[in-house]
Amino acid sequence: MSKGGRFNTTRVIAAAAALVLVGVALSVSVEPVFLIAVLFVLVVPFEKAMPRHKGQRVRRPAIGTDLAHGLVTPIVAPAGLVVAGALGVFSLAWLPGLALRPLVGQIPSLAQMLLGLVLFDLLIYWTHRFSHEVPFLWRFHAIHHSTETLDWVSGLRGHPFDGVILAPAFVFLLAAGFSPEYAGAITVIQILSGLFLHANVRWRLRPLHRLIITPEFHHWHHTNEPTAMHSNYSVFLPIWDIAFGTYFMPANRRPETYGVDEYIPSGVVGQLLWPLRGIGNPLVRVGRGLSHPIRSLRWLGAQVRVLLGQMQRSALRDTGNVTGTVPHPPRRPDRPSASTRVLVSTSPPR
Repeated sequence: MSKGGRFNTTRVIAAAAALVLVGVALSVSVEPVFLIAVLFVLVVPFEKAMPRHKGQRVRRPAIGTDLAHGLVTPIVAPAGLVVAGALGVFSLAWLPGLALRPLVGQIPSLAQMLLGLVLFDLLIYWTHRFSHEVPFLWRFHAIHHSTETLDWVSGLRGHPFDGVILAPAFVFLLAAGFSPEYAGAITVIQILSGLFLHANVRWRLRPLHRLIITPEFHHWHHTNEPTAMHSNYSVFLPIWDIAFGTYFMPANRRPETYGVDEYIPSGVVGQLLWPLRGIGNPLVRVGRGLSHPIRSLRWLGAQVRVLLGQMQRSALRDTGNVTGTVPHPPRRPDRPSASTRVLVSTSPPR
């Protein structure tokens, strides 16, 4: 078969797998359909009336992939929640939270809500920053950044394992006495506001730039221009980017190109599977862990030390000027980078 034939066959198989996945998801829940319809009615009129990128169509390339990511959420999100729950428990982040619980309980309700918002925003800033600057975490977050067209639909694209490292911070807040309902509400608001921040609207909202994040702020975060990389990680308050040297909002120009330079497959199925390459069968890893618990724990400890070391380098790097840095250079699509390979390609000792 010719190269073109193989390519077409692969595309057909990927499209069929995506249709099956979406069909299964819709059989589980149709709520995403209604949510997407509501967001379409609320946001698209603004995009059409005041477009940031004129001529950008509603039915633009890869919109099907982004919509599919939103529709399959009911069947893929639980996997991320399971991993996040395990990480939250085994991280022991709830221990310092319990230590602070008596102090938090003495704070008036309104002040407690404000403190919870500030702490949540600070913790998610660092989670977001690590997701960009730690290679193993970036492989999951890169799926979200792979879209080359920014509009409200592009905010739906994401991997279920992206952001699970927020679990320790979330567990810390709950153990410290912050209401689960309040923490959940903040999370939902952050997700919905994130869709708005991706919108193709031309608002600059200059007076708000240093007070609260805007679409302009987040569009700079999504650009693949080298001068803007490693910047604008905040999700509510730009103060964290200002404080930690990652704020980037030039006054004389606007972001024009988006996406990533490295290879990311097209289609929802390929994008869900791509970050898992090299990790291996999790059931086999669990079996080896049970068969050789001591050696497996040593192996796991070594991987955790590598990950924590990369986080430390990210936290301590010089951010005096965010321009001119390229955090994610292109690499061969069939193999992870050297720094990532340590975490995902080394099996526990047999």
